[in-house]
Amino acid sequence: MSSDLSTRLPEVRGKYIPNQSMAALTWFRVGGPADVLFLPQDVDDLATFLRGTPHDVPLTVVGVGSNLLVRDGGIDGVVIRLGKGFASISAEDGARLRAGTAALDLSVAKAAAEAGIAGLEFYSGIPGALGGALRMNAGSYGAETCDVLIEATALDRNGNLHTISAEDMGFAYRKSSTPTDYIFVEALFQGKPGAAAEIRTTMDKITTSREATQPIKERTGGSTFKNPDGHKAWQLIDGAGCRGKVLGDAQVSALHCNFLINRGNATAADLEGLGEDVRARVKATSGVELQWEIKRIGRKV
Repeated sequence: MSSDLSTRLPEVRGKYIPNQSMAALTWFRVGGPADVLFLPQDVDDLATFLRGTPHDVPLTVVGVGSNLLVRDGGIDGVVIRLGKGFASISAEDGARLRAGTAALDLSVAKAAAEAGIAGLEFYSGIPGALGGALRMNAGSYGAETCDVLIEATALDRNGNLHTISAEDMGFAYRKSSTPTDYIFVEALFQGKPGAAAEIRTTMDKITTSREATQPIKERTGGSTFKNPDGHKAWQLIDGAGCRGKVLGDAQVSALHCNFLINRGNATAADLEGLGEDVRARVKATSGVELQWEIKRIGRKV
């Protein structure tokens, strides 16, 4: 941590880590260092940090790094990563489930199944944590976050707590319109009563389908591009001749060509460059301009 930045950050109960490699925190296993990584202990600790940190210090919130490409130059300012203090999950009356936003989507689905709450099985098909699911209206297998959310709780840049109803989240395909400075800390979901065994059977089918059709055991970031209206991204990519295409040690998956893979020694520049080449080829062959679904952040080298 630079002496200048360290003197400008407030005292917290959590932990500051200077020059933390982001490659260790993302599923692609690429990316330069964060100037400072902050691991808050709980909601109150995060609020203290937000209230005490000058507004000219850049803040970036990350989850488990499943849908994230950090560029090789690293990230300015403070990266906030929520941990165990934000990962609790509990069932409530009326087939409701409350969860902290550091909880894995899969953990949310499993907890709902154990409680006999149906309707959240689709989360077992989404790699990542709940905070990202709220921000991008994550969905899979015919359902989306907007279908089950009652309300979300978030801290703003000044450390003030807000409760946002599902109607006020401004959900659309793979996005929400909540203020960009909001850090989601908790969510409440509405399911419906169901038999635990039947719920688990549905989840098993989702897992089997993913394993057969997606390179989930590779160093990947999930779906790379959003599906354009009236099209499937993978079909456009395949039609442009990009299945299996390589740049450096980055590759378009031969199993599912809307996935990029780090074959072992790829850089973020390899992955982003390959993605941009795919976009250009799809545009040239189909006239459709693909939009990134993976979030790309940080400094280019």
